[in-house]
Amino acid sequence: MWRLGALARLTLLYEPSTSKTTDLAVHCVRRWRRRIGRAAAGVVLLLLVGDAALYCAPLPAPPPLPRFAESTKILDRDGVVLYDAGGPGGAAESGDARYTRLGLAEIPLSMRQAVIATEDASFYDNPGISLRGILRAAVSDIRDGGPRSGGSTITQQLARNLYFAPDERSSPDPVRKLREATLALQLERAYSKDEILEQYLNRVYFGNLAYGVESAARTYFGKSARDLDLAESALLAGLLQSPADYDPMTKMDAAQARQADVLGRMADTGAISGAEADAAAAEPIALNTTPFPIAAPHFVAWVRDQLPALVGDEAVARGGLRVYTTLDAGLQRVAQDAVTWQIGKLKDHDVTDGAVVAIDPQSGEVRAMVGSADYFDAAQGGAFNAALAERQPGSSIKPIIYAAALEQGYTPATALLDIPTTLKTKRGEPYSPNNYDNTFHGVVPLREALASSYNVPAVRTLAAIGIEPALDMGRRLGITTFSDPARYDLSLALGGGEVRLLDLTAAYGALANGGARVDPIAITRVEDGDGNVIYAAPAQKDEAAVSPQTAYLLTDILSDNDARAPGFGTQSALRIANVAAKTGTTTDFRDNWTVGYSRDLAIGVWAGNADNSPMRDISGIDGAAPVWREVMLASLASRPAPAFNVPDGIERVTVCLPSGLLPTAD
Repeated sequence: MWRLGALARLTLLYEPSTSKTTDLAVHCVRRWRRRIGRAAAGVVLLLLVGDAALYCAPLPAPPPLPRFAESTKILDRDGVVLYDAGGPGGAAESGDARYTRLGLAEIPLSMRQAVIATEDASFYDNPGISLRGILRAAVSDIRDGGPRSGGSTITQQLARNLYFAPDERSSPDPVRKLREATLALQLERAYSKDEILEQYLNRVYFGNLAYGVESAARTYFGKSARDLDLAESALLAGLLQSPADYDPMTKMDAAQARQADVLGRMADTGAISGAEADAAAAEPIALNTTPFPIAAPHFVAWVRDQLPALVGDEAVARGGLRVYTTLDAGLQRVAQDAVTWQIGKLKDHDVTDGAVVAIDPQSGEVRAMVGSADYFDAAQGGAFNAALAERQPGSSIKPIIYAAALEQGYTPATALLDIPTTLKTKRGEPYSPNNYDNTFHGVVPLREALASSYNVPAVRTLAAIGIEPALDMGRRLGITTFSDPARYDLSLALGGGEVRLLDLTAAYGALANGGARVDPIAITRVEDGDGNVIYAAPAQKDEAAVSPQTAYLLTDILSDNDARAPGFGTQSALRIANVAAKTGTTTDFRDNWTVGYSRDLAIGVWAGNADNSPMRDISGIDGAAPVWREVMLASLASRPAPAFNVPDGIERVTVCLPSGLLPTAD
């Protein structure tokens, strides 16, 4: 009789005048007649077949349970494993992926109760499908104009993940839903509830490449699932609805709100008391800070963040991927060691953190990425990735300003004034820039002004060419943070606009690449568990950001040690043959930069503090430059840097100083 009652309730949903639900359905019929018809027909068909399957005929055995999927591996450019998502602590033993599978009795009762309360409160009472859940989801889908609601039992979710292709799992097709329900009923006939729950908890996706409760516990808390307490169990159970939206690694507030919701549901089901729920919600969350086997952790995290957009959420959740990246593991080790060594030297200057990015200018492939001095030490940047953070670049932005000037007719010999200057900002306020050495140098050629990093000529040049052309130049070169021109003023010439180290390094890489834009990439291809290529990186676009002549002129200036000597001396860390470089230091010593390039590699280095606190008396040439030099020399260990190619249209002539004009007979 309960079956006929369910169908009667479904009929009432579409009668013209019984309740608010009826009014809503009638309103939906008027606007979306076809959508409602399809959804209603699918639900009715599902109920009828479900009834028949349960009560009229025996069901065949379900297909065999698929083996546990191989874990996802992230590899460097030579195929060396950087990170393996399988096994304890996130790394499989002997390089072979494996899941650490737990028996149901090994999984704490609180974890089992949290998942049941959140995902399927009637799990132990329903036949594998929930008619009430299906009806609720159908009405919600009709109301919201598309398939947005759940309604699936734990058994249905298991059937979906076991037997459906990734692109099928989210399909609203009633036939797909019918197949899912039928498979769920088959699983219920073949296995006990405890066996189904065990399979589910060992296979379900918890985010951050953690498949199964054991991997999740080790990923988020650095412990076995056997040792989870109530608060930790509730947080993990809350991830199942949307691992990305409730990721405690990046969205702690959302994760805690979801945890409180799970605890409330557990209290509603009687699994725990209200007092226990309140106590667990108030418990501090201690995320995993124990180092686990991983190389280039910031780079790996960046790669993991990109995977869903490249291959889809379902492919990521299924696992078994082989992700081939651009990283040079040897250069990465050099970069990490250089940062660790330099930050140790600069402790007395209140420097705790550093970052490095190295990019191949021709391909855009990221060869190294160090995001902090120590991924596992919050006092040295920790998991915060300074390579992707927005920070003020100081004078390292000046090549972009001068690139815009060269496009407007300036030359390396153009005479610029380095004299006491007061200009007006957009708000009409006086702005009087000063040089780092607190002196003025009179009339200087653009070459010396840029190479020696004089501030006043840079600001005067920006005032002459305009802020928008400079911003446009930055965007063309790949600076993603330059947006509304109204946000910027003349301080832009001295780094008054935040950039990312990754973007700025790519912008310098464009100069090394003859003016062609460089778009950084980290992943070259992704294969599924069967070895099929499901993503291949497209070739780098041949898109000119600046002319080859402009790129070469800037390169010639930035590699001119004589022009650099007035500002940095003749024996600075920047002096490497056929290598161009520029430093930067921000106000109050909050950021140090050195960015430079050979023909084959662009390297950017940042030094500072993750919390943006100031350093003490340390500039880019002393803070970031030694790290930059170490990494650049390592990249040139097998051969010296080749000379830069001189494009057509470049002529080298003698000019007069200080005018910058051609000499006359006099």
